[in-house]
Amino acid sequence: MTGSDRGRDFYIATEDEIRTGKTTDVYFLRTLDILKKAGKDRTVVDAEVTTGGLPNGWPWGVLAGVEEAVRLLEGKNVSLWSLPEGTLFEPRTPRGVPLPVMTLEGPYGDWALYETPLLGLVCQTSGIATKAARLRKLANGKQIFSFGVRRMHPGIAPLIERSVYVGGLDAITTPLGSSLLGLPAMGTMPHALVIVMGGSREAFHAVQKYMEKRIPRIALVDTYYDEKTETLLALEEIPDLAGVRLDTPSSRRGNFPQIVREIRWELDVRGHKDVKIYVSGNIDEKTIPALLAAGADGFGIGTSLSNAPTIDFACDIVEIEGRPVAKRGKFGGRKEPLRCPKDGTYEVGVSRCPACGAAMKPVYVQYLDHGEPKEPLPALRDIRSRVIAEVDRIALEV
Repeated sequence: MTGSDRGRDFYIATEDEIRTGKTTDVYFLRTLDILKKAGKDRTVVDAEVTTGGLPNGWPWGVLAGVEEAVRLLEGKNVSLWSLPEGTLFEPRTPRGVPLPVMTLEGPYGDWALYETPLLGLVCQTSGIATKAARLRKLANGKQIFSFGVRRMHPGIAPLIERSVYVGGLDAITTPLGSSLLGLPAMGTMPHALVIVMGGSREAFHAVQKYMEKRIPRIALVDTYYDEKTETLLALEEIPDLAGVRLDTPSSRRGNFPQIVREIRWELDVRGHKDVKIYVSGNIDEKTIPALLAAGADGFGIGTSLSNAPTIDFACDIVEIEGRPVAKRGKFGGRKEPLRCPKDGTYEVGVSRCPACGAAMKPVYVQYLDHGEPKEPLPALRDIRSRVIAEVDRIALEV
């Protein structure tokens, strides 16, 4: 079978296929055909992107994917307003009104093909960014590394890595992510190195001898022997050991926090209080607090991060030619979200914060005006800084 017979090697959409609406749900194509024949496809509508709730009872989410949404709609006859990317939001205001995180305006026939990819861009990225932000908050200043790319389709590796960085995590791991995002890729060592080298001591010796000096030496200490045994071997073979990573399998884990305490003791008693302990393998919000209390200095988090629950945003028409409309369960009429600059409370249609009485401020940014860029998109580091600042000022509700 030749490559042309197969069609393509990887089942991922190209940028051109996404931009031309080929990843939309087919019923939008049929809808547009009907509306065009009925002379209704030029009807100007306003649509809002909202969610009825957040996964797992999360009280707040992080909006991500705005940059890609703008790129998707750029050049189309549509205007776009949105909360800035990296903004924390709640599904509803204190009065129970669904909070629109994004609003579109334009002839329905000009943007309907892009509803499916638009939602996909913000739903998945916002879920991962929110999970990352929650983990960062829970880790209380300790390092968190994203190990989740290997659990998902490689075609979305850059999306995952951008989302976790937006959410405030400390490192990405792939060369492609490094190139696209302008960030250094970080990593320790795999079990494969120990196995191929013939043992832990041999692997640690090779790391010390051959790895670039600029790269911190972090030894994986659970391949063949007890974690304490391999930690002591690493100390012998790597004079400038920066840290050890425990990736203890669940079948051998027992009391994982106690293992961390034991390793911390053995390092400290030998004068290596500067050597950090990193843990990985099935780490999530429920396991972090005990490991943190035991002395863990950082966490490698995989599946629970890259496979974070998607935020179920929906895009619903709320006005037609300036007239309020809405399907059942939605609130008709275009709404401008306002936010209190003091406590972050959102509301619509009020001038004063219902919580503290301060004057409310508009929070939307118009990014597109009939398809033309209106406001510049923020830099990635600025988006990340926004998330960190907002997360740091709130309490975490697990």
